[in-house]
This record gives sequence, C-alpha cells and structure tokens, in this order.
Amino acid sequence: MSDGRKRAKPPYAVPSDRPAARFPLLRGLRAVRARQRGQSHTDIYHSLLTVSWRGFFALLCVAYMLFNFAFALLYFAREGGIANAKPGSFADAFFFSVQTMATIGYGDMHPATFYVNAVVTVEVLLGMTGFALATGLIFARFSRPTARVMFSDVAVVSRYDGVQTLMFRAANQRRNRILEASASLMLVRNEVTAEGQVMRRFYDLKAARHHNPTFVLTWTVMHPIDETSPLYKASDETLRAQEAEIVASISGLDESFAQTIYARKSYRPDNIRWGWRLSDIIGRTSDGRLTVDYEHFHDAEEETRG
Repeated sequence: MSDGRKRAKPPYAVPSDRPAARFPLLRGLRAVRARQRGQSHTDIYHSLLTVSWRGFFALLCVAYMLFNFAFALLYFAREGGIANAKPGSFADAFFFSVQTMATIGYGDMHPATFYVNAVVTVEVLLGMTGFALATGLIFARFSRPTARVMFSDVAVVSRYDGVQTLMFRAANQRRNRILEASASLMLVRNEVTAEGQVMRRFYDLKAARHHNPTFVLTWTVMHPIDETSPLYKASDETLRAQEAEIVASISGLDESFAQTIYARKSYRPDNIRWGWRLSDIIGRTSDGRLTVDYEHFHDAEEETRG
C-alpha cells in the first residue's frame, strides 16, 4: 500500500537501450531573460563600453545636439544678450552655443550681457567635462584587449590513438603570437536531482594538451572520452535530451600589446559531429615551408570504416 508520499526520482541517467528523457528547452535561461535579474540600469560606463561603435557615435551625436539645443534655449530666452546675433534667430543662438562648447573662439557673435556671460561660464565648464569624458571613453574602447581567435564551426568525436576523442580547431587570426595560451573545456547539461528538480550542471573536460607556449597558427584541442570523462557513454541523443553545451575558451598573452586576451566558443549538439574527423589543412610548399589552408578550416568529413 502507498503511504501517500511521492518517491524521489533517481539522478538523471540515460540508459543506452532506452530513449532519452526530454527537458524543457533551456527553461532556466528563458526564465532569467524573462524577468529582471537585479542588474543596475545606471551602469552607464559599462553600457557605453559594450555598445557597438555605431550605437556609441549615435549616442554621442544625440547628446551633443541635445546639449547645444538646451543652452541655445537659455541664450534665446534673453534677446539682445548675444552681440551681432539676428533678433529672434534661434539658429544664431544654437551656433553660438556650439562655438562656446568647443571653446573655438568667437567671430562676429560674442556675449554682451552678464546673463549670457554666466550661461557661457557654465556651458564651458560642462563642455570641457563632456569632451574629457568622451575622449576617455573612446580611448578605453580602443585600448580594450580583444582576441582574434577563430574556432572551427563544428567539433567532432572520432577515434584518436584508439580512444574516442572530442576535437575542435582554433586559429590565431593575427600575425603575432599568443604567449602562454591555455584552453579550457566545460560540459553544461541538464540533470534531475533526487528531489525531481531539473538543474543545470557544469563539468570540467580535461584537454589532452591544455597549454600552448606560443599559439601562432592553429591548435587542435582534444578531450579523450575515457572512463573518467563526463562524456563517457554519451551520444548525440543523450546530449540533445540533456540540452547539453560544450563551452570552449582560450586565453593568453598577446605579445603585441602585452595584455591578456580571451576568446570563447559554444558547441551545441547540432555543432558536434559524431564519427567525423576534421579535414587536413596542414601542407608544405615546394621549398618545404609549412602552410595552413584556412579555406577548409571549418570542414569536417565522415570517417571511413575499413
């Protein structure tokens, strides 16, 4: 007889002879995006650093125009305060504000009253502060360390030295070296706890060679899928059922800027080819120099079974 209590479900596992259970598609991520995450809406500095260049300059233009428009209204409010300005001309007041903000000196127009001189004093102070902030933001955006690391579009699972191995390629797109480069892999997947709750779990995947002292051309990162691997006995079906994702990241020191750079790539089940291998892209010229065929960098081909 039942005691009326629900039995706890065992931890998630997908037997090889049974169809995999299905989970709601990334419901955790959707829930996070659907509601406020407690992020401050006043983090203006971060927003100005991360917005696109087109959006950044659009914001600068809008702020510049609004700033001059506001002070033009103040100048326009007192007629006769700007010498040689046309009576009732808002355009003259606006361009007087532009000249004042940029501190480029006056031509025909100049302050003629105490009121306008006071407004000019405030505008010059705010204008110099605004130009300093804009210059700092532009410099900060230009000086940010950025990685030009290209990842292969797909990752493959094929046999290497007799062991099933997860592999993907990375390439340094700049003509320099990334010193002391390191690669890290992480498996992210859904699992069911003993209480029946769906949890997003994270597992480190050990790379066969996670360190590269001089990352120059290409680097094939490999993870052996042995008994100690979280991917042991996994398949395309189980990864899809678990809504799994393999996150690859590479970091290192850019020798040109002496700054640490980071690059990241995510591989979902649609981007992982089981039983395929990466196409060969390494060759040699007639005089024996090493070459890399980047046209086939993202290519993979199905393994031939003899």
